[in-house]
Amino acid sequence: MRLEVRVFSGLEKYIPGARFGQAIEVERPEGTTLADLVDSLGIPRDQVFAALVNGRHAPLDRVLQPGDRVSLFPPVGGG
Repeated sequence: MRLEVRVFSGLEKYIPGARFGQAIEVERPEGTTLADLVDSLGIPRDQVFAALVNGRHAPLDRVLQPGDRVSLFPPVGGG
């Protein structure tokens, strides 16, 4: 199945050719979870603080559907 993935705030360093906030199309098998996707992209799970699927927060055990739009964010500080 085809997914659209966007990574932010430094997570792009784990994906060759990825750029901050730009969509990347990836193919993954049916039944892929968000955790499976993160692992397959080479991003350490502890570096993903928040994940959105189609604009809504989602847990790492969420099973993805064809055409889902996934955004991944690391923990960030500030104030």
